[in-house]
Amino acid sequence: MTSSPAPNAAASNPVTPPTDSQERVSRAMQALQDDICQRLETLDGGSHFHEDSWQRPEGGGGRSRVIKQGHVFEQGGVNFSEVWGENLPPSILVQRPEATGHGFYATGTSMVLHPRNPYVPTVHLNYRYFEAGPVWWFGGGIDLTPYYPFDADVVHFHRTLKETCDRFHPEYYPTFKLWCDEYFYLKHRQETRGVGGIFFDYQDGRGELYHGPQEEGPAANHSRAVGALPQRDWEHFFSFIQACGAAFLPAYVPIVEKRQGQAYGDPQRQFQLYRRGRYVEFNLVYDRGTIFGLQTNGRTESILMSLPPMVRWEYGYQPQPNTPEARLYEVFLKPQDWINWPSS
Repeated sequence: MTSSPAPNAAASNPVTPPTDSQERVSRAMQALQDDICQRLETLDGGSHFHEDSWQRPEGGGGRSRVIKQGHVFEQGGVNFSEVWGENLPPSILVQRPEATGHGFYATGTSMVLHPRNPYVPTVHLNYRYFEAGPVWWFGGGIDLTPYYPFDADVVHFHRTLKETCDRFHPEYYPTFKLWCDEYFYLKHRQETRGVGGIFFDYQDGRGELYHGPQEEGPAANHSRAVGALPQRDWEHFFSFIQACGAAFLPAYVPIVEKRQGQAYGDPQRQFQLYRRGRYVEFNLVYDRGTIFGLQTNGRTESILMSLPPMVRWEYGYQPQPNTPEARLYEVFLKPQDWINWPSS
């Protein structure tokens, strides 16, 4: 390593991080990576994660873990990284100009799993922490991308996330769910990437919950209606992000266990490969984690591990009426109130 992490600074934020904040978050993110990989290897039963440890010349490094050609997972990655340096990426300065002139520290765990069976949904997770002088925040989220519509699976996923969020504040899930629907949206396709989950960013305990770009969108409007919440401190969000990370396995594993043995044919496989194209489009055009990683000279193989191993595009595809594929478009690729959805 060529430099040391940016020191914790006395900040204009009235609630500053503890002096060991970076070490504690780093340990928690690595523990999350370990827990997820161990459980997924057991679930897959046919392959193991291969780890690449890497270092960033400007400061920092990480552990990239990839599973390939398993019984359940055709390909997936669970990555940990922590980076630091003196030059903040433009994507950060646009949002928080008060960080200008300060060194930065960023760490997080990210994951994308592409299952083999089209009836098992793809899933994405990312939780992260950032510090730069007077600025600190937690961010991240989790979202589900099914290829075939199973109401009960999506309801289970969302209810697990809501139960976790409600332990910290009753307005976290409603706001972060709307924010997720907004964020994981392909504007050029006018459809959501999947059925959402939760997404949040710039959470430092001050003011309203929503800090996104769409000032008149549903998430912003809901956040304004809730108003500014009482000050919440660093420890609150550190506990919250650990709980969110721990919620992944109970939210996702039961879905995999239910669907992984379901028989499918080539039409379902071809539809899965086609829909994976939307995942590629989103990650290369809109995903902030991809943009941040490339702007900070991160490890390209790790940044792009979210891309599926096989994918196809088809000109002018339209699903046949009254099919599961059509219902995916008509219902599942539009924001829904999954908490109150009838899950028969």
